[in-house]
Amino acid sequence: MASESEKFNCSGPSGLTRVDWKNADHVRSVVACLVQGVYILERDRQERRKGPQALAPPWWETFSFQLKHILEDGADSSIFGAIFEYKPSSSSGNPSADGLRFVVAFRGTLMELESFARDIELDLQFLRNKLHSSSRCEKAMQEVENLVAIAGESRVWLAGHSLGSAIALLTGKNMAKKGSKLESFLFNPPYVSVPIERINSKKWKQAIQVAITVASFVGALANRSLEQLNQSADSFAALSHWVPRLFVNVADDCCSGYISYFERRVGMQNMGAGAIQRVTNHHTLGSLFLSENGTQAEPLHLIPSADLTINLTPPKEFVRAHGIREWWRQDLSLKSKVYKYDNQYWRYCWTIISRRLCVCI
Repeated sequence: MASESEKFNCSGPSGLTRVDWKNADHVRSVVACLVQGVYILERDRQERRKGPQALAPPWWETFSFQLKHILEDGADSSIFGAIFEYKPSSSSGNPSADGLRFVVAFRGTLMELESFARDIELDLQFLRNKLHSSSRCEKAMQEVENLVAIAGESRVWLAGHSLGSAIALLTGKNMAKKGSKLESFLFNPPYVSVPIERINSKKWKQAIQVAITVASFVGALANRSLEQLNQSADSFAALSHWVPRLFVNVADDCCSGYISYFERRVGMQNMGAGAIQRVTNHHTLGSLFLSENGTQAEPLHLIPSADLTINLTPPKEFVRAHGIREWWRQDLSLKSKVYKYDNQYWRYCWTIISRRLCVCI
């Protein structure tokens, strides 16, 4: 039996009848609905709902998108993503979207019997810093790479929620390394960290942030040579021109770590500790621990630049704080800030401290 949340006319943004692509709220709502459409596609598959019984199509057809291609996981045949093509008709009332043609959307973990085991397996791979080597992620990267080769980078957007955001993030990083900076919308992207956003005391929060940064810095120096640290930092900085849009909820412990991550970087810069932060920008205590056990050291979820939007609206429960449905609500209290990585500044600070370290050694 279908739930109300699956039906667009019951839980979708019914008031959004005409999309203004210059309105950030409209764009956020539409892209979130496309991601929801992927969730419902998989539910339709599991419930054997086809034709008129299928509930997924209104989640994209309402906004003049067509389903071009479904992305299936070869391990369990579940639908984890979809490619939507924007084709507004003269009668739809939806105008062109500044060259947009395709949106590649990825769902997150689905609490359904047929896909749950595989989704949890991938969640654990993310925690172990190995999601990039999964067949699901590799397929996503290949599909997007092929699409960009055909349509061009300016006409392809990425989107994802939760685990799907992690896949979209890795795909976006892969394309950025190849020179293509894709417009990306990452809803509740998972961040592995201590959940300190719930700490009310600003002083205690700042103290913990500084402690984490210093501990990560010391750990990095203990496990890496100066040459390795420089190479890692340069690789990280090469992605700085790609600015994905991150949508996080302050009450969601799964993604709120991004708030502290970027705030900590600004705080350390203001304290004159840029050299320390240049190292810890792309290292965490968790990644250093994993590298000791033979896992790739670079944390896959860390990025140099981002357009960060924080949802400050108090949720009724944790599930809602982490849910994709929160992002097309009309009564949201949002705060946005763009964080751009200044490689020249970080390199200058690191040059000074690395010379001192060489002298000490």
